Amino acid sequence: MKKYYITTPLYYVNAAPHIGHAYTTVAADVLARHMRSKARTVHLLTGTDEHGLKIEEAAREAGLSPQAFADRISSQFRDLWKHLDIHFDDFIRTTEGRHESRVQECFAQLLQSGDIYKGRYQGYYCVSDETYWTQTETAPDEKGRRLCPNPECRKPLQQVEEESYFFRLSKYQEPLLRHYRGNPDFLRPAHRANEILRFVEGGLQDTSVSRTKVKWGVGVPGDQAHTVYVWFDALLNYVTAPKSSPDFLDIWPADVHIVGKEIYRFHAVTWPAMLLALGLPLPKSVFAHGWWTVDGAKMSKSRGNFVDPRDITREFGVDALRYFLLREMPFGNDGDFSRESLRKRYNAELANDLGNLINRVVDMVDRYLAGELPRRASEEGPSLARELADKSPAITARMEDLDFCGALALIWEAVGRLNAHVNEKAPWKLVKTDPEATKAILFDLVRCLRIVTGWIEPFMPQTAAKIHSQLGVRQFPGPLSPEQVLSGETQGTGRIQKAPPLFPRK
Repeated sequence: MKKYYITTPLYYVNAAPHIGHAYTTVAADVLARHMRSKARTVHLLTGTDEHGLKIEEAAREAGLSPQAFADRISSQFRDLWKHLDIHFDDFIRTTEGRHESRVQECFAQLLQSGDIYKGRYQGYYCVSDETYWTQTETAPDEKGRRLCPNPECRKPLQQVEEESYFFRLSKYQEPLLRHYRGNPDFLRPAHRANEILRFVEGGLQDTSVSRTKVKWGVGVPGDQAHTVYVWFDALLNYVTAPKSSPDFLDIWPADVHIVGKEIYRFHAVTWPAMLLALGLPLPKSVFAHGWWTVDGAKMSKSRGNFVDPRDITREFGVDALRYFLLREMPFGNDGDFSRESLRKRYNAELANDLGNLINRVVDMVDRYLAGELPRRASEEGPSLARELADKSPAITARMEDLDFCGALALIWEAVGRLNAHVNEKAPWKLVKTDPEATKAILFDLVRCLRIVTGWIEPFMPQTAAKIHSQLGVRQFPGPLSPEQVLSGETQGTGRIQKAPPLFPRK
């Protein structure tokens, strides 16, 4: 079976990573962990985008060469992913030789096919967004200035007139529309598809793919006066990275590109058109997630409200941040980040609902059963573990639909059901009159918690490992499936082990 190929966008190295970058990459890691738990071989690609005028300017301000500046910021991304327990299979940098050489190969191929041609560009350019805008896409404001049409930017545009190479994007308008209509899962989530359809139906124009005034970039093959436009260069990473592996055909095409909504058009229009021109199969899905505001305000340098993920993990821990990012809002919608919201979820859902449940069950097994469990389950009477296991297909469906918030909602319904069951059965009372019934209840609860722990592992891998250790599951390298738990494969694997609270209240 082909590897399940997941990509994040390449993160631009003009500034240090923040909570928005972490959001995308944690989501990709959670999906990758889930697919691995289903015995799929996964290939997760992330990396950094390092060319362009904005990098030249940022490096100059920092007193560094563009390469030294890119090296510094790229290492910050890599270090943060390690800190956030993100397990990628490849990390591509656009300044790597393996990338640059293949960008030139692709450019040369499209020149030969006529899909790239030389012309002259007249229009406007946004340095901040690294984006070209035509005369018709912009309009003067009340002061006569032309500002970037991107509502999240709105910075003054530079008027540009220069020789340029163009990609025949207009040629692929109808092929793209046919692909969208024939593959309804290509544009996701569904509520973002209409925006792309309307844009393409409105007509596509050929787009500039080279610069003469930017030296920090991949050189156009055979024309030293030009460098490849940063967006064209960066989009090719999804092909250039696996092309460096001998098993390219076992990886390509991508099963899902996860991107932010601000770059959706590039990935849903320009990128598939480039692939059609190159004769390569298109990815199965391009998923655009929403934006985070911070305490109700857009993140921006001027406001100084970019959130450093390490500041959050120092207070709440890595797993709590991973959980919150995918629990707070449906993946695909916009949301607001605040420490107060995180604190509330941490205390209510992690410390109280999950952490207290684990503590209660482990404490009762330790106290009433001397930490030992029966080696076989009694199948007499109803089993709450079997009831919980029946929820697994619904959770799996949500995970594979990238509905991480919905999956966590179902998991926390199960956690709530277990808390209610403990209160209803009151083993601390029952043990005085019926020790055997108490033993059966506690064993069933342990099996339930082993199932829940398997479900939460993609979101909170460190927490899952700690819970498994407390629940006597210490020789299994990965999360347990409900089938493994119910089969008895994990019974008698070790003594129940008390431990400090998983989530001390904040």
